[in-house]
Amino acid sequence: MKQCKKVSVIGVPMDLGQKRRGVDMGPSAMRYAGLIEEIQSLGYEVKDHGDIPIHRPGTSDTKPGQLENLPEVLNVSEELRKKVKEMEAQQSFPLILGGDHSISIGSIAGLREDYENLGVIWYDAHPDLNTEETSPSGNIHGMPLAVNIGVGHPSLTNLGGLAPKIKPENVVIIGARSIDEGEKELIKEKGINVYTMHDLDRRGMTRIIEETIAYLASRTDGVHLSFDLDSIDPVDAPGVGTPILGGISYRESHLALEMLAESELITSAEFVEINPILDNKNQTADVAVALVTSLLGKKLL
Repeated sequence: MKQCKKVSVIGVPMDLGQKRRGVDMGPSAMRYAGLIEEIQSLGYEVKDHGDIPIHRPGTSDTKPGQLENLPEVLNVSEELRKKVKEMEAQQSFPLILGGDHSISIGSIAGLREDYENLGVIWYDAHPDLNTEETSPSGNIHGMPLAVNIGVGHPSLTNLGGLAPKIKPENVVIIGARSIDEGEKELIKEKGINVYTMHDLDRRGMTRIIEETIAYLASRTDGVHLSFDLDSIDPVDAPGVGTPILGGISYRESHLALEMLAESELITSAEFVEINPILDNKNQTADVAVALVTSLLGKKLL
């Protein structure tokens, strides 16, 4: 049996970064699908820290043109930042369960304090590089990567007192297939590495993950995997916050995470945007649990 390692799990049942209800049930769905038991079966010592309390406002005070639920998202992000920092101090692998993708504002803020040159793999159908000025919706779950590279509302970018959290050149986006005009401009301006679905179809997952590993291994001292389940095609993962046709297959995603496990590059991870209301018999949570175990070293043989 492999030497026991530690994994710390924290749930962030928040759907305040967008208007569609349901992704707040994501952490419960993953636990129900056997997440903790599956990780333990791989020989890990697992500590489940439960969920961060979420206080939903009864009536939204957000005015047109403002960011949705900004004070609440900030409060949750700060609580998550503290919890992730504690996990890092315990030398335990942080595994964060969303919730919508705005939770990465808090998770990456907590990680950044332990890494001088943190890298991020953003595995997502969306780049999440909108700002208050470019967002079509005002939903913060479409902005977290912009926030983490230091672009956006000051109260978000300065969370934890460090800005930016990550350098644009230390980001690799995989699986993008829905990119807003403002995001396209920011990608070009900052020189962010993006593998779209066109790239995946043309070049294959194996080559792209090999390039990603080589690129980030040479320039970072830790790599966070931010995995949005809407990266996967809705045929395989129907229960997500923002389903987009033409996504990455279930098997391709397993291959990607198996290769990342072999590389020993990943130092933390989050899995977000599972919406059980839109799911079929918890299918998407089952997919997420299988992918987590691939990332943590589970093999077919």
